[in-house]
Amino acid sequence: MRSLCFAALRSRSGAVDKLNCVEAYHVENFGCRASRSDGEAIAAGLRGKGLAEAATLDSAQLIIVNTCSVTAEADRLARAFIRRARRLNPGAKIVVTGCYAQRAPEEVAALEGVDAVIGNSHKGLAVQAGLAVQAAASRGHSLWSWEESDAAAAPNMVPVSALTRGVPIYVDPTFAHSELSLLPFAADARQTRPNLKVQDGCGNRCSFCVIPATRGPSRSVRLETCLDDVRRFVDGGGLELVLSGINLGRWGRDLRPARNFVELVSAILRQTSLPRLRLSSIEPMDWSPELLALFPEYAKGERPRLAPHAHLPLQSGSDTILRKMHRRYRPWHYAERVSVVREALPDAAIGADVMVGFPGETDGLFQESYDFIAAQPFTYLHLFPFSARPGTPGWELHREQPVPPEAVAERLTALRELIDNRARAFRGRFVGRSLSVITLEGGGAGRTPALSANFLPVELKETIPANQMVEANLSFGPDRSLLMGRMIPEARDRSLAS
Repeated sequence: MRSLCFAALRSRSGAVDKLNCVEAYHVENFGCRASRSDGEAIAAGLRGKGLAEAATLDSAQLIIVNTCSVTAEADRLARAFIRRARRLNPGAKIVVTGCYAQRAPEEVAALEGVDAVIGNSHKGLAVQAGLAVQAAASRGHSLWSWEESDAAAAPNMVPVSALTRGVPIYVDPTFAHSELSLLPFAADARQTRPNLKVQDGCGNRCSFCVIPATRGPSRSVRLETCLDDVRRFVDGGGLELVLSGINLGRWGRDLRPARNFVELVSAILRQTSLPRLRLSSIEPMDWSPELLALFPEYAKGERPRLAPHAHLPLQSGSDTILRKMHRRYRPWHYAERVSVVREALPDAAIGADVMVGFPGETDGLFQESYDFIAAQPFTYLHLFPFSARPGTPGWELHREQPVPPEAVAERLTALRELIDNRARAFRGRFVGRSLSVITLEGGGAGRTPALSANFLPVELKETIPANQMVEANLSFGPDRSLLMGRMIPEARDRSLAS
């Protein structure tokens, strides 16, 4: 087989040149904030090579599918999208990356229409892979691969690990070349509130979770790089940035010298002019007194720079289930942290992830979890059913002690009713008050969606461009499920002036 390599795309300066045969791309993202950040970085990399974002899926010459694999449903959605893309656009080249590609590369490569599989271990090469696939096609080759003779041109590349249906796979389950998994921040991300991913991977071994296998060990972006990324975002007119990671609170522990997460948050607030920083999900035991001490200084006033918002993954309120999950805290530990957060941030949104139907969850254990959740000051929950993932202890537990699907559905309904009432009451606390909000895309007909500093969706009763930070007086919408807002005159004047 004649092979094509990334070196064939490189100019003498080492940069990958734009391919005339690739004019438009489409990046489809699945999964968490960290995954979305990866997808934005890939899209930015393609734009940097001169490609344009396709107006529609069927007009793209290159399709990057950035997958999730946290549940079986996530895998199914990725497969369905690949089939749809193939049906709508049979001439496009499809490169699959992300967690599904890392977890089951041969399975993904066997899907009709897939031209290359790039695991998370090599995600930093997704742009080059897309260009290489297209280059091979333009030269009449159905395959591309890597030859050791080209090592001098691209020393960071590793050999193709497998070929399935002639599809090359770049995956390393050990993440030995960790630099290949890194992607730069996309300062020009097509989002009002983009994610700055500062950490990847996880060293925990929760019995239900496949992420340590799909994301590798914890790895942190250097502090100086994080600060540079924030400054570029601010220079480009950005207002709110969401700090994200797979296990965000572990940031810095792998660096030399070691650092801690509080140092990062403090440096962003004190060494940049970022108008608003929002922290995404942080494990409960990483909500330290030092981290909470930053909120009184930066989360107060009309325009808080540190969003009063805390998300602490819970998974279950049952001590028995938490132990089976191999979670690193007990319910009373969690309750203590949430209580401290609420005391420090009386108007903050406080949310959690809750899994329902973990193997062995009896009616009694679910009631224990429900009662615990009901006693916490949550304002929203991310609810999801347990999904057995191959290679995890939970896979075998599910075979031994499955929870009936109808019981899972009933339990999810009960928790949804609980949190819907809580969320409505939380919204009601702010009726008649003014809050700082940032305007979002998608407005029209005299309405503009927005998000408050404390994570409340608001619909403004006027048309305002996205990415404006204003104060709005709040009232209930017709069915009390949404807060309506009207800009106060002073805020409107400041918005127009900016």
